Amino acid sequence: MEEIRAEGRGAPDDDTSLGRELRAYTGQWDDPEPFSRYVEYVRSLALDETPRPPAHVPTTVLWWVDGDEFLGRLTIRHRLTQWLLDVGGHIGYDVRPTARRRGHATAMLRAALPVARDLGIDPALVTCDADNTPSRLVIERNGGVLEDRRGIKLRYWVPCSHAS
Repeated sequence: MEEIRAEGRGAPDDDTSLGRELRAYTGQWDDPEPFSRYVEYVRSLALDETPRPPAHVPTTVLWWVDGDEFLGRLTIRHRLTQWLLDVGGHIGYDVRPTARRRGHATAMLRAALPVARDLGIDPALVTCDADNTPSRLVIERNGGVLEDRRGIKLRYWVPCSHAS
C-alpha cells in the first residue's frame, strides 16, 4: 500500500475507496489490532446494511497475494449507479507498482469474474482510461467487448458466465 500511496494515491482529492482507505489506515497495517479493524471494515463493505455515503453501493474487496506478499486488490461493485455505469464499472483493480507488468492484473480480473457471476453480475462492466493501454489489454484478454467511449473512459462488457 505504501508503494501505491507513493504514486500519489490517497491524496485529499483521491475520492476512490482505495484513496479513502489510504488516508484512514496508512501507518496502521503493521499493527495487528488496527489491521484487524481494517479487515472488518473491508469485509463490511459487501453487506447491504453497512452505512455508506450516498451513491455508494455494496462492494466486495479481494486481495491478490503471493504467500504473505500483497500484490494488489480488486473491487467488485454489486450494482451500478449512473456514475458507475458511465465511469467506474463493476470491477476495478490496482496492482502495486513493483508487481506490475507480470500478468497479475489479467489473472486478477480472471479470478474476479466467477465472484461477480456469483453476485448475479453477468456481464461485468469494466472501464479504463482510453490512454491506459495495459489496462485495456487486461480487459480484452479477459474477453471484454468494447461498447463505447464516454469522455476519457473506454467501457467494456466482460462475460462472467463462462468464468471458472
